[in-house]
Amino acid sequence: MERNRIKLEFLVHDLKVPLAVIEAGLLSLLQKTDKYGPLTDKQTKVLERALRNTIVTRTLVNDVLELGRSSAGIVNKQNFETARFIGETLIEIFDLSDHALAEEIRGQKFLPELKQTLARRGISLDIREDLWSRQLCLDESKVRQIFRNLLNNALKYRKNRVALGVEARDRCLCISVSDDGEGIPASYHRKIFECYFQMDMKTDHCVRGHGLGLAGVLVLIEDMGGELVLDSDMGKGATFTVKIPL
Repeated sequence: MERNRIKLEFLVHDLKVPLAVIEAGLLSLLQKTDKYGPLTDKQTKVLERALRNTIVTRTLVNDVLELGRSSAGIVNKQNFETARFIGETLIEIFDLSDHALAEEIRGQKFLPELKQTLARRGISLDIREDLWSRQLCLDESKVRQIFRNLLNNALKYRKNRVALGVEARDRCLCISVSDDGEGIPASYHRKIFECYFQMDMKTDHCVRGHGLGLAGVLVLIEDMGGELVLDSDMGKGATFTVKIPL
């Protein structure tokens, strides 16, 4: 079993190189029209869609590798700024779904501007200025994966709003992500953290597709000595609260 797991991790790792080549090729075709020739609107859309899916696949590969390192007990603590971790994760998410918003975030240097930009898209960000500019000492890759998966889920299931809260409390980094979607019935609170779990397609409960994302989030949090709390019920949206020891 251990030997098979190692072979699988080598296979996943080997996917990084061909994905990088595909991504570089697509970017060249899109950005270097003087060298490769002009593109029609239809060709541009097809290449952009292929690029987005390549980036999604690269992210999944990196997430699987990070889960493997986490399961092996590897934690790479380093100092990083809260502002950079949040800002770059937001850009990574919206580069795939709202490129204009990603570019707007990329050009902003101050917290009040970022809050206003997100608010116009129905996303509230609650974080103190002192924590925004503070250096954290955690495994940045794991924290980013946790934040990205929770926010992606909230954006997917919201009706109108998503609320993000980040604070340092009780010697922990606390992250909360809330949406105003249909919510998750209490009977499914455990099951949505199982790999590949999906609700019955015949039900009206809008929690399908959490799958590996939430299962991976829980593994990473527990491996860092943290905890995850879910507060949700039908018709009341969902709030995921994470506490990671600093």
